[in-house]
Amino acid sequence: MLRDGAEATVIRRNNRLVKSRIPKRYRVRELDERIRRERTRAEARLISEARRAGVATPVIYDIYNSIIEMDYIDGKPLKYVISETLCEKLGELVGRLHSAGIIHGDLTTSNVIWDGSKMWLIDFGLAFSAEDLESRGVDIHVLFQTLESSHPNHEVLIDAFCKGYYRTLESAKDVLERVIEIETRGRYA
Repeated sequence: MLRDGAEATVIRRNNRLVKSRIPKRYRVRELDERIRRERTRAEARLISEARRAGVATPVIYDIYNSIIEMDYIDGKPLKYVISETLCEKLGELVGRLHSAGIIHGDLTTSNVIWDGSKMWLIDFGLAFSAEDLESRGVDIHVLFQTLESSHPNHEVLIDAFCKGYYRTLESAKDVLERVIEIETRGRYA
């Protein structure tokens, strides 16, 4: 087992990952099954859409019930190998994702894998489709909070991310201004 979270368990079987959504006992069984099945399909669809938009994501092999079988990506989570250069690449990656109208929903340095030559985005369990500034801003705000809480040189990393983001998203300036607004709301709430 690689991960045992509140929403899903992830196991490695040969060169594949098997992600299975956990049943919620507090829901009516039929409703729970439908919700888990729909969320699983939505996650698989968004992973495939992101891949078509030029974002490296695992290849999906099968979807059944509330289970997705996909490629195992061999590499290290970005949080362990983070650098200015990799943050700039991450900015480009997120810019492509947002250009495709996809919000990751859990954009942290744990959900980005660096294999030594390519950056992969994983865990689309909270992803959704949206093109508004607020959704994009919240996505980036979550990443910036992760950088601030985990990396002493976070200012440099955030600046590098922004450089890459500007290169791949036409509305980057508006989105990054929204991030500042979101941060201000959080400080005084």
